[in-house]
Amino acid sequence: MDLNTLNPFNTKTANKIQYAQFLTTGPAGNIECLLSYPLSETPTNTIAVICHPHPLYDGTMHNKVVYTIAKTLNKHNIPTLRFNFRGVERSEGNYAEGLGEQDDLLTATKLMRSLFPNHTLWLAGFSFGSYIAASMQQKLNAEQLITIAPAVGSFDFNSIAIPDCPWLLIQGMADEVIEAEKVIEWAKALNSPPTIQTMDGTSHFFHGKLVELGKLLEQHLFSE
Repeated sequence: MDLNTLNPFNTKTANKIQYAQFLTTGPAGNIECLLSYPLSETPTNTIAVICHPHPLYDGTMHNKVVYTIAKTLNKHNIPTLRFNFRGVERSEGNYAEGLGEQDDLLTATKLMRSLFPNHTLWLAGFSFGSYIAASMQQKLNAEQLITIAPAVGSFDFNSIAIPDCPWLLIQGMADEVIEAEKVIEWAKALNSPPTIQTMDGTSHFFHGKLVELGKLLEQHLFSE
């Protein structure tokens, strides 16, 4: 892959991970992206696109939970793409009630697939980002879905197609933003429920629990 084709405005290499920050054209203007991929001699055939929390409540691609997902996947040689939804930081446009943000994810995924053709796609999201990722799983034919503290109750998860791929849901049980019990109740009632993992004493933003979150992701996504 030639990073010059992305015209990045910021690049760095740290801990054998290459990072490139750049803009790509989206349906509402430029979309700011952050690509991170391992400089490994044994690459995988998997890529991942990760969605951040609510744009109107300080959600960005630099969120700690989003970073933890990317870091964990990178550790296992999976290239990841984080991006800012429209209206966030360098991304142009305005918040679009979740509908426009689905189109932003579509743009980001098309870009990632062009950079890494013939790779299996994973989708991940945190809070609002979980709603966007889950709502687009079937359309994008993602083969793994990761939803962390999904915003059940704030967005109509019942209106989206039930994901038809392996699906990991992680929920903190001391969540002060999302009703944890409502999330668990909703997920268990699905015809094809996800693998549900709860974390006791864990707030919505996983304060002090990010290392534990990363270990839980590894346990369920990469254990033999």
